[in-house]
Amino acid sequence: MRKRLLAALAARGLLAEDGRTTIFGEPAWREVPAGKDPQALMDAGALQRRLVECAYGTAPMGEGLCAAWVERAFSRLGMGYVSGDARELYEGFCHLTDTRDLLVGMICATGRDPYGAGGWDHGHVGLYVGDGAVMDCAGGSVRRVPLELWLSAYGVASEPRWGWLGAIALA
Repeated sequence: MRKRLLAALAARGLLAEDGRTTIFGEPAWREVPAGKDPQALMDAGALQRRLVECAYGTAPMGEGLCAAWVERAFSRLGMGYVSGDARELYEGFCHLTDTRDLLVGMICATGRDPYGAGGWDHGHVGLYVGDGAVMDCAGGSVRRVPLELWLSAYGVASEPRWGWLGAIALA
C-alpha cells in the first residue's frame, strides 16, 4: 500500500526528491504509531455505531461533494444538519492530530488536496468509522479506506486533522 502510494505521488510530481516528503513539505507517508491506535468500532457507543450505519446507508453524492455526503450521513442520525465545504469543516471543527484522540464518528479532513481544482480550494473530508478506516465520497462513489492510506493520500498538501462535526460529541 505504501509503495503504491509513493509511486503514485512520484508519477504525479508530488513527491520531493528526498522520497520522504511531498513538494508541499508534508510527510509522504503518515503511519499510525504503535500504541496510538484510534478507537475501534466495538469500543464505540450506540450513537457512534448508528452514525457508521447511516454512513453505509448514505448514497454517494456527485464529484467534489465529499462534505455533502458526510453532512447527509450525519443528518440521517437525526442530530441536525451542519453545512459547509470540507475546508470550512476542517477549519471549524478539526483541531486534533493525535490518532489516540480519533474516535468513531469524527470527521477527518484536510484543508487542501491536490487531486482536482476543487480540492485545492475546498479540501477533502471523510468520516472515521473505526478499526483503522475512513469512509468518504470521492470520484462520485463511497469507499472505505485504511486510515494510514487516507491520511497519507489526502495529507499531501496540508496536515490531516479530526474532530466532531458541528462540535457535537457522539461519545
